[in-house]
Amino acid sequence: MITVNHLSRNYGKFVAVRDVSFEIPRGAVVGLLGHNGAGKTTIMKVLTGYLEPTEGSAFIDGLDITSQRLDIQRKIGYLPENSPVYPEMSVIDYLEYVAELRDIPLEDRVPALRNAIQRTGLEEKVADNVNTLSRGFKQRVGVAQAILHEPEILILDEPTNGLDPSQIEEMRQLIRDLSEKTTIILSTHILQEVNAVCDRVLIISRGSVVLDSPLENLSGRNQFLLETDSPLHFIKEALKNISIISEIQQVSTLNGHGPTRNEYRITLQDEEPTVSAEIIRTLIEKGSNLFAFQTESKNLESIFKEVSSD
Repeated sequence: MITVNHLSRNYGKFVAVRDVSFEIPRGAVVGLLGHNGAGKTTIMKVLTGYLEPTEGSAFIDGLDITSQRLDIQRKIGYLPENSPVYPEMSVIDYLEYVAELRDIPLEDRVPALRNAIQRTGLEEKVADNVNTLSRGFKQRVGVAQAILHEPEILILDEPTNGLDPSQIEEMRQLIRDLSEKTTIILSTHILQEVNAVCDRVLIISRGSVVLDSPLENLSGRNQFLLETDSPLHFIKEALKNISIISEIQQVSTLNGHGPTRNEYRITLQDEEPTVSAEIIRTLIEKGSNLFAFQTESKNLESIFKEVSSD
């Protein structure tokens, strides 16, 4: 549904996005995760047609963002980081204004307004002026304008920014509900947001994609931590015939009372449930003393720190 090829965007001499490529299928909920200033918002502005790429290309449902921008924008709902609402207007007046801008036919306008208001829980606020609403309800109005035309793709830039804990949970539930019918791209610098609502993460660092993975693949199930008194060259030689092993790295060495303990990370090419028994058996047969052997436990926070560090 979304294809980005070698996308770059410069602001003068500053490179905000550098050679970014990814694909997002229909129905996915993808988190763009990165520190503030990593390039997330620039990527979103290119995808929505608000910025042109300096290099590369982006296609939405087969349409070219540079030459078919208006056709693409009809398929997209967009919530910028600062919700685009007019504070002096009432909620219903603002949404009617957006419906007119979206060219929603008159005969479809009332059902579209009713649907957006119900899905975002704004029934009790429709007559209130936007400037009287809490930050959470203003964000809901922003989401309502983004889904008014029932877009195929919803792009949300920091949708929980500035919300209190109860408002954050309400926004998360709203995103979960919307994901049943819509492809969603969610930009955030908050790890919990990706864990809570996304099924895939793209980690952006200094304008580049440094990780693209389904969340379920980040558990570290194809990596083991081995603790033994054997040196690295011994471990590599002992395990050289286990072809599924792609890498053996030394993590740490502990010298203290008793024997030296070396910790190694063993990475497999693929997940293989029975290989752990083979590794243990082989090392014992070769004369290695094993103190610990376990699947490496990883979470999104540790991965984010690892791939986005300088």
